[in-house]
Amino acid sequence: MKLSLIVPIYNEEKNIERLYYTIIKIAEQNDYCYEIILVNDGSRDHSLLVIENLALKDHHVKYISFTRNFGKESAMLAGLEAASGDAAIIMDADLQHPPELIPDFVREYQAGYDQVVARRNRTGESLVRRLPTTLYYLLINRAVDVKLTDGEGDFRLLSRPVIDAILSLDEYNRFSKGIFDWVGFSKQTISFDNVARENGTSSFSLFKLLDYAIDGILSYNNKPLRICFYFGAFTLALSLAYIIVTLVQIMRSGIDEPGYFTIISAILFLGGVQLFSLGIIGEYIGKIYYETKRRPHYLIEQTNIDEDQT
Repeated sequence: MKLSLIVPIYNEEKNIERLYYTIIKIAEQNDYCYEIILVNDGSRDHSLLVIENLALKDHHVKYISFTRNFGKESAMLAGLEAASGDAAIIMDADLQHPPELIPDFVREYQAGYDQVVARRNRTGESLVRRLPTTLYYLLINRAVDVKLTDGEGDFRLLSRPVIDAILSLDEYNRFSKGIFDWVGFSKQTISFDNVARENGTSSFSLFKLLDYAIDGILSYNNKPLRICFYFGAFTLALSLAYIIVTLVQIMRSGIDEPGYFTIISAILFLGGVQLFSLGIIGEYIGKIYYETKRRPHYLIEQTNIDEDQT
């Protein structure tokens, strides 16, 4: 079998060589036929220079460099499209995805599994990071039709049938965690301990993680729209009941005094419901807008992969 190792890279110049030497050591010890696909996602440091130097001295190293930062989803897609192996492993460049798990991935793949997923435990992770993540998974698994597991990310092996199935999905707004679950196929999970980043800083800020969470919730179902419908219907029913009760009281005893608090409360509540609902509808319209543009997921500035190889 041939193994494709896909590594999205954004400002990881301090980690690339260390990751490379770790991978080739493992590959040579296990006599793998392999390729390393490094996808430079518009890095602003010297990541591309490091990648080019590795590609010059080792024919196993293939690289793709984007014209700008298109995001990790696009980088993973580009790697899968370029992969020529019977199976592919997606992993981060910061070594928080231990390359030492590669033999375990291959072993489970050879046992017949199409997806082999690494699940990270959160031992040693700060409460500030762990708590929002836990809440996110509790929320998203009640809001979407696919099943996401806390600790399971992009670090996984995909067989060729799974890769082909993923590539057949050409939507612009991609949420890979959902796609991996949606395509199905047989799956095995491997657990590993949380690894702290040694060099550099994560490119995911709190706001980026929040955006990612919203994308995940909106990408795989229309439940938020359905919630708006039910919430709006419930509010309308309460409003009608209130109007009827108030009208009956007026007809029986007349108007006592203007209901300032009631009016303000009703306006603020209904206004909030309307704005919240419009925001959700706007998110869906925005996604439809980007889908209809049919723009490419990424643009390549340079690569050492020939078109006839992909």
